[in-house]
Amino acid sequence: MQRSLISESQARLCADAIRFLSVDAVEKANSGHPGLPMGAADCAFALWGNFLNFNPVDPRWPNRDRFVLSAGHGSMLLYSLLHLFGYDLPLEELKNFRQWGSKTPGHPEFGHTVGVEVTTGPLGQGFANGVGMAIASKMAGERFNTADFSPINHTIYALVGDGCLQEGISYEAAALAGHLKLGNLVYIYDSNSITIEGKTDLAWSEDVEARFMACGWHVLRVDGHDYGQITAAIAAAKAETGRPSLIIATTHIAFGSPAKQDSCGAHGSPLGKDEIAATRANLGWTHDSFEIPQEVRDICANRVEELTLAYNAWQRGFEAWHAANPEKACLWDAMWHKPLPANLTDELLAVVAGKDGATRALSGAVLQKVASLVPALVGGSADLAPSNNSDIKGSPSVQTGTFGGRNLHFGVREHAMGAVMNGMALYGCFIPYGATFLVFSDYCRPTVRLSALMQLQALYIFTHDSFFVGEDGPTHQPIEHVASLRLIPGLQVIRPADGLETAMAWQAALQYAGPTALILTRQKLPVIARRAEFKPGDALKGGYLVSCPDGKPDAVIMASGSEVHVAVAAAAALAEQGLKLSVISVPCLEQFMAQPQSSRDALLPAGVPRVAFEAGRSESWGRLIGCDGLFIGIEHFGASAPDMVLAEQFGFTVPQVAEKIKGFLNK
Repeated sequence: MQRSLISESQARLCADAIRFLSVDAVEKANSGHPGLPMGAADCAFALWGNFLNFNPVDPRWPNRDRFVLSAGHGSMLLYSLLHLFGYDLPLEELKNFRQWGSKTPGHPEFGHTVGVEVTTGPLGQGFANGVGMAIASKMAGERFNTADFSPINHTIYALVGDGCLQEGISYEAAALAGHLKLGNLVYIYDSNSITIEGKTDLAWSEDVEARFMACGWHVLRVDGHDYGQITAAIAAAKAETGRPSLIIATTHIAFGSPAKQDSCGAHGSPLGKDEIAATRANLGWTHDSFEIPQEVRDICANRVEELTLAYNAWQRGFEAWHAANPEKACLWDAMWHKPLPANLTDELLAVVAGKDGATRALSGAVLQKVASLVPALVGGSADLAPSNNSDIKGSPSVQTGTFGGRNLHFGVREHAMGAVMNGMALYGCFIPYGATFLVFSDYCRPTVRLSALMQLQALYIFTHDSFFVGEDGPTHQPIEHVASLRLIPGLQVIRPADGLETAMAWQAALQYAGPTALILTRQKLPVIARRAEFKPGDALKGGYLVSCPDGKPDAVIMASGSEVHVAVAAAAALAEQGLKLSVISVPCLEQFMAQPQSSRDALLPAGVPRVAFEAGRSESWGRLIGCDGLFIGIEHFGASAPDMVLAEQFGFTVPQVAEKIKGFLNK
């Protein structure tokens, strides 16, 4: 909602309040970044005080404008805004900046502090998250808006810095945003030309305006301390609905500090008591530490009152819309609340019943069923959809003017793909998925980590999961990647062995309140023959018994994915030689380790030798096999040859595996 602007003198007073709240909090903590909040306060208050649409009492309101502080090191800027505009962030929390248990950590954290839209810290991530939010907003609007009422008509804003634009992810995301003509995206670039090492011209001399114009953005330039220019630019950016907008605001880091303004010393260090006193005198700020003038509180409270009227009007309109559009209302509820069918297991298993094949192909078949049952599911690939089997058949692509589809095209941009997925998950209406080859998970690993840190329901489809990729050679053969992904706390990594496990992997992903990585094969796999006692829900436990002999086994073989059927065959071969082995499929180590100790002990009895078998590195299996167990895997890079030749050369055939286990038991 926009109305008559706050006066220039009022805006300056409020901006100075933000500056000194930030300065005082950093000084009290003796840690933090005062320079950015001091320099960006004018732009930030102009936005929040005049344009941003929100309700601090309902911080997750679907039609709120989103504000992303991509330059997360300037977190006190955001905390000051949240406090002044009535969010549940008391002044005491600002005084406890960066302290144990506070709601004001060093970088903003989603889910930890009310009003924080996204966890930002790694520069450029917030920039790309905002693009994901803007895509989600366009897609939601296409689904729900009618001629009489638009429940989705908001804008995505972000404050980005020099570091954000230097990171490559920002270019990936900017190019995608320009291609899609995201006119609901407005970014303010806090251009203070300072980084930690000094002036940005030490390593950066590009024409940012030309870069963004080449990407299809609407670009404006302002003095970042001129209130009139800032507000006019934001208004012009909002009016430009055919392109994303970048407002290049030239600012002074540590604005108002006589000794620290425009210096790299203000980036990540407190000003110090003497310099704070000098800054107060320089800016005419006569208030004590953490003191907020009543006029500032009144200005912010008045703004919130105005926004509350708009919020209430939206609620009335939405209630009428919900009643008048039952089909759209049903879709709204399904997409925002994401209920799952009671018979989900049966529905998914029916797709793959009795079918062998590559798990990437089986996953693609299950994906079609999931898409028919869960309308919130949308996604795409980093230009590999035919190989990843990641298209939703029958749905159009998301392109400019056709945001009603469900198939996204990220281009060859794995890093931005992950961050866009995170932005869409944060938006709240969608369950996004993104696909690429497992070996390229390295390109999006920072975004996968942030998915886990924020516990977002994002699905990563990683295919071509081992050296069995074959002739493409070691550059395309992931060796260490599964073990590496398993190191990320909160990421559910699932490597299914056949169609049944693939179907249950999708169910696990849909039920998990966090990110999932599906690790899928290029090569065909047979259907696993399981014990009569097996129940599909056993696969959701992360590990289960596939086969076992009568009596106590001589050893237990644990395997995942494409190695499970080889383990079953090796156990059968050894049985003919008088050795009794149990075989356990472990599609998800994280879920298996989360089971009660008694459940794991039943599968891995004490005193029975343990073997782990996987086409990757050994590190993630150490907790289960211990120091005395055997790991059969690969500890070196692959080679270019047909997959079956590589299996023979690397010791992965049934006779070779059986011989290794026999030697281990007879040592």
